[in-house]
Amino acid sequence: MNLSAPESVIARARKIKIILFDVDGVLTDGSIWLIPVPVPSANGVTASKMVEAKGYNAHDGTAISLARLGGLKCGIITKRISETVQMRARDLKLEFVYLGQAFKMKPVREIMEKEGVTLDEIAYVGDDVIDLPVMRKCGFAVAVADARERVKAEAHYVTPSRGGHGAARDAVELILEAKGILDRCIESYIDEDNPIAPSMDIGKGGDLK
Repeated sequence: MNLSAPESVIARARKIKIILFDVDGVLTDGSIWLIPVPVPSANGVTASKMVEAKGYNAHDGTAISLARLGGLKCGIITKRISETVQMRARDLKLEFVYLGQAFKMKPVREIMEKEGVTLDEIAYVGDDVIDLPVMRKCGFAVAVADARERVKAEAHYVTPSRGGHGAARDAVELILEAKGILDRCIESYIDEDNPIAPSMDIGKGGDLK
C-alpha cells in the first residue's frame, strides 16, 4: 500500500470503477504544437494548413492497460477537439471519449447513466479550473503535481508526477494498490498469454480496428 496516502484517500480509491482524465496538462504536459503542413492546391500554388500535435507518455499508456486488467474502465473528457486526441484514444481503446466539452459534468452524468455507477465510483484526474466541477462531485478527485494551486487544494490526492510525465500512471497505480490488485495486474500485463496487454498502445497511430 502507498503509505504516503492517508487512509481516507485509500478508502475513496478502493471504490473506483471508472477513471476519467482531462487531456491537456494531464495526459500531456499542456504544450500544444501547431505545425504548418504544405497543401498543394488545384492551381499549383502550395498553401499550408496548421496541424495540432501533442506528446504523450508511454507510462500513462501502460496505466490504461493495467487499469483494464484490474476491471476498471477509462475515458477522457476535454474541451478541445483534436484529431491527435482521437488517435490516442483509439490507440488505447478508451471506453469513453468526449471532446469539445466545456462543461464536463454533462458527459459524467451520461457515463453514470450508461454504466450504472455512482459518483463515488468515479475518479477524475485534472489540472485546471475547468476540471473543478467534476472534481468537486466525484468520489476520488486527483490533481497532477503541476496543476493550478486552487485545483490541488480541492483534490483528494495530488500525484507525485507532473502532467504528461506519468501522472495518470500514478493515479491508476494508487487505485489498483488501494484495491490490493496492483501486483496481480502487473504480472498479468507482462504475461505473454495475457490477451489484453499486447493489443493496447502498440503505436499504430490510432489505425486500429
